[in-house]
Amino acid sequence: MTDTELVERARGGEAAAFGELIERHQIAAVRAAMAVLGNADEAREAAQDAFVLAFRRLGSFRGEASFKTWLLTITWHQAINRRRGIAQRLKRLVGLDDTVETRAADPNSQEHRLVAAEHAAHVKRLVRSLPRRYREALMLAATRECTFEEMARIVGVASGTLKWRVNRARTMVRAELAKLGYQDD
Repeated sequence: MTDTELVERARGGEAAAFGELIERHQIAAVRAAMAVLGNADEAREAAQDAFVLAFRRLGSFRGEASFKTWLLTITWHQAINRRRGIAQRLKRLVGLDDTVETRAADPNSQEHRLVAAEHAAHVKRLVRSLPRRYREALMLAATRECTFEEMARIVGVASGTLKWRVNRARTMVRAELAKLGYQDD
């Protein structure tokens, strides 16, 4: 059954249909909230709030976007509303997994782990210091739950603008890491 069919059934009072929509999109909603909040418990709470709000607003869903995009837009806004002091995602958000260099031949060595931890701390700090519009675009893209077109709808900007913001955020973080001596392979 499609999301559209489930929405229609849920509008008709079938609670199980909305439950199916929650099951289908729960992981994506939590990931989207996690991109904003950086905390799993807070992200789950924001996603739950979004599901409650989506259920209440189901009558206003017009189908101009997919149900998933509509839901993730609600989730995104709920997460932004919940955000107090955001903890940023780790280095993979900027695509710098291979930039940590170590003299140790063994990637499981103590030295390698320490260098990797230091690198991750630098990335967290740098992502946290990005201007909000770049940080949010980067973190949403890192969830890999949506296309750029869907993410652009969620954030409320053109797709090209969102792509540019993600690229700009990555460039800014990489430039700062280069100043710290990290090489981009």
